[in-house]
Amino acid sequence: MSSELRFAVIGAGRIGLVHSGSVTDTNGAKLEYVVDPIKESAESVAKQFGCKFSTNPLEVINSGEIDAIIIGSPTPTHVPFMEAAIDARLHVLCEKPIDLDIKNVNQLREKVNKANTKVAIGFNRRLDPEFYAVKKRVEKGDVGKVEQVLIISRDPGPAPQSYIAVSGGIFRDMTIHDFDMARNFVPDIIEVSATGANSFCDYIKEENDFDNVTVTMKGSNGEIVTVINSRHSAFGYDQRIEVFGDKGMLQTSNITPTSVKYSTKDFTSSQDPAPELQTGGPHTLFF
Repeated sequence: MSSELRFAVIGAGRIGLVHSGSVTDTNGAKLEYVVDPIKESAESVAKQFGCKFSTNPLEVINSGEIDAIIIGSPTPTHVPFMEAAIDARLHVLCEKPIDLDIKNVNQLREKVNKANTKVAIGFNRRLDPEFYAVKKRVEKGDVGKVEQVLIISRDPGPAPQSYIAVSGGIFRDMTIHDFDMARNFVPDIIEVSATGANSFCDYIKEENDFDNVTVTMKGSNGEIVTVINSRHSAFGYDQRIEVFGDKGMLQTSNITPTSVKYSTKDFTSSQDPAPELQTGGPHTLFF
């Protein structure tokens, strides 16, 4: 019997491609299937990573050929696929949000709590090595009492209009990661205000969504958390955090291909741009 954890990735869109690459690059994991109702999409991604493909998610879930699934399909499919996977005793990693209706999320809660397998939602930034290191140092008291947290999150470019239309909007699709990160540092949020704008993307505006937002939150101990989001960034994937307290401050910078900085008479500390969303590189399984 193989010691590898056998995966199926459901959804062959942008995030499905990323997950397929992550599984392939992870020791102890094997990508068995890529699944998408559009045969050409499933076949294309499967060919890229050397695995099987299918257009029938439930058939793959119940095939007995896999140990775990990653759900990267549209949000309305998340709850049905999670339920089916739990019934099939598979480990589950599901993209956020679980559902756009909190009633459906609450109905799923009991089933998840009784599951005999691992069930996780894709709030990956708590596990990012840089952010994780900041969290541990805050817990050690390096910055003292937390007063301000600044979270900056900008994607390299907006998702296609077809995805935006079913995403639930930027706050539930993108800022949701930053809400999770905010509560990672300030667990008791008592006040939230937000503003959004349409700065650059016409089709996002057509979908009655924003491409540029800012959220301010207040914690019960007087902490202020500011979140800045954009659906695009000219210099790549922009993920930074700053935690400020009465004893000091901790910051993270964007990850670049190298840490080399270049300075001349014309400029100081020039670096490579932040990377776009990548499919390669080291990964760790948390099942």
